[in-house]
This record gives sequence, structure tokens and C-alpha cells, in this order.
Amino acid sequence: MKSLPLYSILLFIMFLIIWEYSASFMSELVLPAPTVIVTTLVDGLQSGYFIPHILRTLSEVLLGLVIGCVGGFIVGVIMGEIEFLRKLLSPYIIASQAVPKLALAPLFILWFGFGMKSKVIITALICFFPLLENTITAIQSTNKQKQELFHMLRATRWQTLIHLKIPNGLPGILAGLRVAVVLAVVGAVVGEFIGGSDGLGALIVASQGMMDTPLMFAVLILLTVMGMVLYQLIYVLEVTVLKKYMKENRK
Repeated sequence: MKSLPLYSILLFIMFLIIWEYSASFMSELVLPAPTVIVTTLVDGLQSGYFIPHILRTLSEVLLGLVIGCVGGFIVGVIMGEIEFLRKLLSPYIIASQAVPKLALAPLFILWFGFGMKSKVIITALICFFPLLENTITAIQSTNKQKQELFHMLRATRWQTLIHLKIPNGLPGILAGLRVAVVLAVVGAVVGEFIGGSDGLGALIVASQGMMDTPLMFAVLILLTVMGMVLYQLIYVLEVTVLKKYMKENRK
């Protein structure tokens, strides 16, 4: 098992070699070679061409992620605590999530314009549900014996929520955050596909129009790197928070 990362790297190198060899028999328009894509990527970064688009997409992702996750967490806590609201609102929330976001994107562009606002709202909407669902589940799955202990100690509802239910549900809530951060990149790019002249999603649409396939692959690499970096940051946050929580639980 210790050699697994090495095998993974070797598999990736083998994949690149096969790709490079196969691309030599095809037009660059259909399948550009990895070396051509890397050259396009490096040139774009060195010239600063990609930078405004990266910053635009990253801003939309982060804003949408924060708004969607904070909203999902707060509503999730309220619905987890109040059964009446949970039963009342659940059908509407599920229905809103069943609608494909790609289908809603043109409507948001119409309502909120072609600027950043519409993309942030689409991203927030996509990030909202994972946090909501995981928070409700986390709040409801609190250990009943611990709840009874808090009740015997005459803890208020607020104290039980803050000192028991939320800390106890942190693993589930943070797992929802990990899902949301990946979906946030998808949400921002979908918004830029539909309406936008800035951002990496808009750059993919532009590269399609220019029939510049190496540029399209270079942008896809940037989006992949962005998603992986954000995911790793959330993973580090999760490990740090849970480690602290586990230490406090042992005391």
C-alpha cells in the first residue's frame, strides 16, 4: 500500500505518453498533445492573459460558496430543531433542488443581469443543499442519552444546540462543505457558460468559437487545479477542526 502513490504517478505518466503518441496522428483541433496544452497554459500565465479570468471565477466561487454554505447551515439548524418547519419546507426545498441548475441559469441571467451577481447566486444555490441536508441530518442524529443528560442538567435549548448538537454533528456538516466546494466551481462555470464575457467558463465558450482546442484544455486544467486546491483547503480545515473536537471530547 505504501507504493500506491508511486503507482498512481506512473499510471498518470503512462497516460500522458499514450495521449502524446495518439495526438501525433490527429489534428490539433481534435486532440492537442499534452506538450501543446502545457505550452498554451504557460504562455497564458506568463503573459497574464488568464489572470483576470481566474480571479473572476475564483471570486464567484468563493462568494457563492460562503453565501450558500452559511445559508444552508443556518436553515439546516433551524429545520433540524423545529420539526414543524422541517415538514412544512422540505417538499419545497427538494423540489427546488430537483430542477436542473443549468435550466435555471438563463432565468437568473434575465433577473440579475450578465454581471457577477447572477453567477454568485447560481453558485450559492448549488452549494446550499449539501450543507442544508447534512446539517439537518447531523442535528437530528445527536445521541439521545447525551441530550437527556443536558436536559437533566437543565441546559437551555440554545446551550444544548451550541455545546452538544453542533459540535457532535461537525463531521457530517464538514462533509457537506467538502461536497459544496466542488459544486461551487461547477456553479460558477455554468453561470459563465450561459452569460458572461469574463471568467474561465466564458473563456471555454470563447475558445470553442475560435476553434482553439489547446486553449480549451488549458482552461480545463486551471479549473481542475482550482477545484482540487479548494477541496484540499477544506480537507485541512476539516482535519484541524475535528482533531480539536476529538481532543476536547477525550478530556
